[in-house]
Amino acid sequence: MRCPFCQSLDTQVKDSRPAEDGAAIRRRRVCPDCGGRFTTFERVQLRDLYVIKKNGRKVPFDRDKLARSFEVALRKRPIDPDRVERAVSGIVRQLESSGEQDIPADNIGTLVMEALKGMDDVAYVRFASVYKNFREPQDFQDLLGELGGNLPPQGDEPVAES
Repeated sequence: MRCPFCQSLDTQVKDSRPAEDGAAIRRRRVCPDCGGRFTTFERVQLRDLYVIKKNGRKVPFDRDKLARSFEVALRKRPIDPDRVERAVSGIVRQLESSGEQDIPADNIGTLVMEALKGMDDVAYVRFASVYKNFREPQDFQDLLGELGGNLPPQGDEPVAES
């Protein structure tokens, strides 16, 4: 494994342990040349996956990009990072086991929305507003209605306190 700091090809594994519920191996490495320490993850890859974008362009699937989507939606939300990692791994396993090599971007977005809906309503609304390209306040109200959230009354009506 190449050192990310000095580009040396001679790095040493100092510690290995299972990660992601046994779906990956986490390796702690050190570079004898520069002393840099870093972590790598080793995962099984069943096949190369490609994402078909809305414009028809085909790009390689990027697990890190999927994880970043979760991170952006969940920014400043009280969600355990391990839970996010399990959701990302679950989506990747689902895509790999689907039997399809080319996956429409919409399918991935739908899987992310389903995962976020079960994690955090705020993150779900954040992601949905970008994924579904919200343009009007009514788009948010419609989504909140689907969540079963109680919307505040419209207009100048006083809010009854209980």
